[in-house]
Amino acid sequence: MKSIAISGSPRENVGKRDAKELRYQALVPAVLYGGATQTHFSVSAADLKPVVYTPVVHFIDLDIAGVKSQAIIKDLQFHPLTEQIIHVDFLLLDQKKPIAIQIPVRLTGTSPGVKVGGKLVQKLRKLSIKALPKDHLDFIDVSIAELEVGKSVKVSELSFPNLTILNSKEDTIVSVTTSRALRQAEQEAAAGGKK
Repeated sequence: MKSIAISGSPRENVGKRDAKELRYQALVPAVLYGGATQTHFSVSAADLKPVVYTPVVHFIDLDIAGVKSQAIIKDLQFHPLTEQIIHVDFLLLDQKKPIAIQIPVRLTGTSPGVKVGGKLVQKLRKLSIKALPKDHLDFIDVSIAELEVGKSVKVSELSFPNLTILNSKEDTIVSVTTSRALRQAEQEAAAGGKK
């Protein structure tokens, strides 16, 4: 999985007034959990953009005043009106402990059902997976090369070494349904055959 480096500065004071002051300086208050103690620090709002505004999940190589650690974003808080990031929680990664992350689904191949006029419906855009940090993937690839009209790919059909998919096995990831145009063409063909 890809990593992005972010530098942070330790926070002297922790409180609403201090957090407000940081935001005026285009900084975001942050907390790193998962270690022996919580670390309060601030990061540049600009540094967070490539991590937050993307469907791709990244590990973050944090450097807080020279102390390096690897983490993931566990929670984000946005301002209700401006959509500005106002707080971020990081979780320290332990290479020996599995973690659960939502990973984007990437469809591969061309569906024969779509070629004949069916409609591709993707119901799940992300899957929850649990694995050791070293075994996490950037994407879950789902092939639609065999998908005919009326067929679907369910979670139960996927399996990957060294990781567990946490979604229900019955969940449909993607399906090809009959489109209105295809249904109309079939009705016209059926009506033409009755004459």
